[in-house]
Formats: sequence, C-alpha cells, structure tokens
Amino acid sequence: MEVSPTAKPPVCRVMDFGKYKYEQAKKQHNVRQHQRGMQLKEIKVRPYVDKHDLEIKVKNVIRFLEERNKAKITVTFRGRERANISIGNPIMVAFIEGIKDVGVVESPPKREGDNMTMLLGPKAEVVKVKKQQSPTVSAEVKAPAKDNIIIELEGGKNEQDKA
Repeated sequence: MEVSPTAKPPVCRVMDFGKYKYEQAKKQHNVRQHQRGMQLKEIKVRPYVDKHDLEIKVKNVIRFLEERNKAKITVTFRGRERANISIGNPIMVAFIEGIKDVGVVESPPKREGDNMTMLLGPKAEVVKVKKQQSPTVSAEVKAPAKDNIIIELEGGKNEQDKA
C-alpha cells in the first residue's frame, strides 16, 4: 500500500489488506453508532381538550424540539365532531404560538380523513445554541422560560365553563 505517493521515491508499506478493511469497517461502525438521527414524536389531542392539558402538551412539544426531534400534532375528530372541523383550528394555533421561540411549522394544519395534522420542526438557531452551550453556562443565558405559557381557547367543553 502506498503511504506517500508524492514523495521521491514513493513510500510504500506491506500490510495485510484484510486487516486494513476490517479496521476501516470498525471505524465506520463506531461513527454510525454515535450519530443520532432526528425522530418524529407524535402528540394526539381531541378537539375539546382542557386548557391545562393543552399547556402540558405544548411543553412536551417544546422539549421534543429542544432535543432536535420533529413533532407531529394530531387532532382526532369522532362522531358529530366531524361536522365542525373548525373547532380544531384554535388548538393548532395554540401549538404554533407556544413553540414560536424554539420551532417552526414545517407542514401547516391540514385535514386527513377524521384527523387534522401539523408537522413542527426545531429552529436551526436553537439547535446550534444547544450544541454550543456547555455545563458552565450561567442560568441567565439559557433558553426562554417554558413555564410561562398561557393558552387562551375560544370555547370551553360546555356552557358551564363560560359562566
């Protein structure tokens, strides 16, 4: 095997080619093991979800996006809910408003049969900031607080919630 072909005279080394191929395969295997691909996490919601439950779901989506995963939001309609699909729009808007600091909408809300789905992905800046942060970074430099999410829905589950 040539070690340095540009040298005068060229430098060569006698080696076991099978051993060389084995070592290269081991290196490639280790590189692939340490890579982490992006995963798709799914959050399922019903149209008449309580405000607090929705806030928890939004916090989970924010956590997924900070871990560099994508999130799929699914609103499932059953029975008579199918007749009024527009009741799913405020839920989707609540997710969009809740993740605007850490994520972007990759696929806008669309209806697929009895479901309304939307795909969210992490912002590139958030991913870069998370990679560059070290354990010695002060608490003031961290990402915006996730606990201050307030979600307003237009209607409640029933007429008693409005009173």
